[in-house]
Amino acid sequence: MAKKKIGSLKLQVKAGQANPSPPVGPALGQRGINIMEFCKAFNARTQDMEPGAPCPTVITYYQDKSFTMEIKTPPATYFLKKAAKINSGSKTPSRETIGTITVKQLREIAEAKMKDLNANSVEQAMKIILGSASSMGIEVK
Repeated sequence: MAKKKIGSLKLQVKAGQANPSPPVGPALGQRGINIMEFCKAFNARTQDMEPGAPCPTVITYYQDKSFTMEIKTPPATYFLKKAAKINSGSKTPSRETIGTITVKQLREIAEAKMKDLNANSVEQAMKIILGSASSMGIEVK
């Protein structure tokens, strides 16, 4: 017999750095999910990722207090800021360019994000990432 699903929860946790402190602990604790079990499993699954990269995670929890998690790739903005070597996006993105990336870097970001994007090819994924870059004030050369 299948497990009875109670609900799901979305968190953004840094890769390899899940711990019981807020926001992870309280969010899981109030739903009856074993916090330490989640932290150990999350850290084990993200150990090969870059430490500190923000990972959107969807946690589905069941009536028997068990859970499953789906860890997605870091947001495109994280990759874009890293490639352009900037700390934050532009305050006025349509008027001000604060950084540049190459087409090669754009392709690498699109390939890394491909499984989480709604695109059939890398070229389509590059257009999606290009939209994010232009809304941050990053120019592609």
